[in-house]
This record gives sequence, structure tokens and C-alpha cells, in this order.
Amino acid sequence: MMKELNLIATTTFGLEAVLNRELEDIGVKEHATINGRTYFKGDVRTLAKANLWLRTADRIFLNMGEFKALTFEELFQGVKRIRWEDLLPRDACFIVNARSVKSKIYSLRDIQAVSKKAIVERLKKAYGCETLPETGTKYMLEIAFLEDKVTVIADTSGHGLNRRGYRQEVGKSPIKETLAAGLIMVSRWRPDRPFMDPFCGTGTFGIEAAMIGMNIAPGLKAEFDAEKWEGFSPEIWEEERIAAIKAINRNANLRIYCSDIDYFQLKLAEKHAELAGVGGHIHFQKIDYSETGSRYDYGFIITNPPYGERLLEKEAAEEIYRGMGKHFSETFPTWSVYVITSCGIFEKLYGKTADKKRKIYNGGIKCDYYQFFGPKPPKPRTAPEETKTEETKPGEGTAAEAAKAEES
Repeated sequence: MMKELNLIATTTFGLEAVLNRELEDIGVKEHATINGRTYFKGDVRTLAKANLWLRTADRIFLNMGEFKALTFEELFQGVKRIRWEDLLPRDACFIVNARSVKSKIYSLRDIQAVSKKAIVERLKKAYGCETLPETGTKYMLEIAFLEDKVTVIADTSGHGLNRRGYRQEVGKSPIKETLAAGLIMVSRWRPDRPFMDPFCGTGTFGIEAAMIGMNIAPGLKAEFDAEKWEGFSPEIWEEERIAAIKAINRNANLRIYCSDIDYFQLKLAEKHAELAGVGGHIHFQKIDYSETGSRYDYGFIITNPPYGERLLEKEAAEEIYRGMGKHFSETFPTWSVYVITSCGIFEKLYGKTADKKRKIYNGGIKCDYYQFFGPKPPKPRTAPEETKTEETKPGEGTAAEAAKAEES
């Protein structure tokens, strides 16, 4: 049984700071980000919370050990020194994958073979047996080389954490759920503010916003490899699932608007929203971005418009960017606007310089996240002290102002 776990969370390049804030939200006080990976410690409950609640993490790994290896003999001995019997039972079905970046040892097939042999030798000695059946629970292991340093990890998630369970069909230009959630969190949108995506496609931005607004744990419908591992307390995972269900705010008052010109994409978006449990909290509409509007003076537009990777599509995309700049400045002058695109001249086409840019990768496409900050809405006014009477109860006399503030 492993009491203290050395864990690693991975995320999209550019979202490390957001992931670190999420870790702090689930009670992780100390963490360190190195080479795009965030290292932290915890117990099984920490591990369960990380898999259930981290919106921007791609996977959660158990860090089994790190060492330097310039030869296959050093690799063999380094892997063999790890206490595999603390993780793997005698009948464990373990699969070894490999990665190598800028290292002298780069043959992935040889890395897998040597590492597998080292683990088998260690387990045979630990369990006093000549053979290992490998008929039991699955364990996905990885031997990762980076500049001759080896990190040996076990995948506790078993699948990418972007797989929330609601997106059964992929649209034309999908954005990963983890990336969409991260970009929303970067914007500092709050559930009490209007949210709009005028290029919603199959609805990922709007659905992730609604899940944030309703406090739905992104991994609530998923199953994870580690909860089936021996000694990893399945009852704790069940307790954390029950706690996550109780934490959902089903009465959240959200104003989320998603639109697109593609009827079939919108139908998929509506289906995905229902599967995610947020269908009643998002308003979908078939409309061109240039016809969008709002009765609210302040809000957030967060969107992933067409990139135009091909020549003809590029020209069409550039025309859209020009139109966005004109329409948003005229129709949403006090809204904050956030756009992810691979277009290097987006600001020139949009007609405005972003207040802030963040480099990000959408899949394998290098992009920028352009952030145009709108002014802060005025604070709601409270009734003057002298207008209150003895008959006025606490909270009365301010309902109209509160309602007015809600609309703004």
C-alpha cells in the first residue's frame, strides 16, 4: 500500500498557472511545475479529487521514480530499483509505453523491452515466483526520456481527462474540453455575468462554462484506472463522487448564449449539452455572428472562430475577423472579448490591439489567445440609509436595485 503518492498533472502548454490554481482549490498547498508538468503530493483522496475536479489537466500520473540513463544497462538498473511490488500485484496486467526527446537512448521499442524485463525481474524476486500471469487489473506505465533523464510513471486516469462523456460526436473544428475550460478560466468569467459564443460549433465553450457555473465536476461520469487498483481504496473514490454530486448547483442562474450558422452543428451542441446535464442552462440559436446582440451592457464573448488553414478558407476567415472587429465594437462596446486563432495578423484584421495575448496550442496548431478587456460594470447602488423605515426588514428596499444589477 502506497501511503504518500508522488503525483504529476499534465496540461496544455500555456495553461500551467490555471492548473496550479485548480490544484490549490482541491487542497494541494505545495506544487512545482517543471518542463510542462506539475508535481505534487497527496493521498488516494487527493488523487480521486484531482481526476474528478481538475478541468484543465490532461492526465494524472503516479510518479514512480526519476533517474539519469545514458545506456540501456543504466535504464535496466534504474527501473529495477523501483519498488514495483508496492504498486503491482502478482497478477497485474501492465503495459509499458515509451517516449524519448533529445536523449542518447531513443529506440522506443528497446526502451519498452528493457524496462518490461526490469519490472518482471523485480516482481519475480518480490513474489518468489518464476512467471507472472498478467491476467489481473490493467496498469498503463510509461518510461519517458527527456535530455537523458528518465521519469517512470503510471497513468492513474486511463484516458484523457478531456473525455467528459458528453461529446459523442466531433464537429468540424473541435476544441478539447480541457482547453476550452482553461481559456474560460483565464478570462476570469464569473457565472453571474452573461456569456456568449457566436461560433459555438458543437458547443464545447458554452457547455464547459455551464459546468463551471453549476459546479459540475468534469470527471463525474468517467471511470479511472486507479480506482480499480489494489490498495487504492474504491470506497474513497465513491465518497468523492457522492460529494461531487451534492456540490452541484442545479439552481444556478446562468445566461449562456451559443450560436452558429450550421444547423447540424447546433443540433450536436444541443445533444452534447443534454448529455452534460446543462441543456436547460444554455440558449442555442442558428444565427450569423454579425446578427448577434444582447440586452445586457456587460458580458463576455469567448470564441474559437474559423482559422482558415487552407488558402480559400483563409480568405474567408480573414473577412470574418474584419467583420468581428466592426460588429463587436459597435454592438458589444462594453463587453470583454476573448478569441483563440492561429491567424498571425488577427489584430490587424480585427482593427484593435489586444490588451493581452497568450500563446497556446489547439491540438497541434500554434495559436494565440487574444484578450480584449471591457470596462468593469458599475457596482449596484444600495438604498440611502435615510430612506429606510422601522417597518423595513433586512434586504427589503433593495430588491429593485438587485434585479437591475442582475440585468447589468
